[in-house]
Amino acid sequence: MNSKPMIYEYRVSAPRSDFYNITPEVREAIAKSEVQEGIAVVYCPHTTAGITINENADPDVVRDLLLGLDKAFPDRAEFRHEEGNSTAHLKASAVGSSATVIVSGGKPVLGTWQGIYFCEFDPPRERTFFVKVMG
Repeated sequence: MNSKPMIYEYRVSAPRSDFYNITPEVREAIAKSEVQEGIAVVYCPHTTAGITINENADPDVVRDLLLGLDKAFPDRAEFRHEEGNSTAHLKASAVGSSATVIVSGGKPVLGTWQGIYFCEFDPPRERTFFVKVMG
């Protein structure tokens, strides 16, 4: 049984709406945990941000994802939330607050073009996310 802490906290500075590649931090958490076979859960504790896995080779994919989310969830005069960030809440709900990654050989199992992203929808913010690694 591994006695090392298995929950790791990281920070993201998010000056604009964007998908921030956090794959290096997830790899670091897995390495620190010393888990060779298991899973890692990446979790965002914010209601206007999310976590997703998508292509990390072509930056136009992130641009297109942001454009698509803006088109799918436009700001509407009918929204009643006083803070005025209902679109950010909608986007965060659509993307989701976590992603689970298989760990094998002490590394995350990701496809050739995949990366793990922290998705900011209500900038500017200083954000936190967690990685829990279980063997």
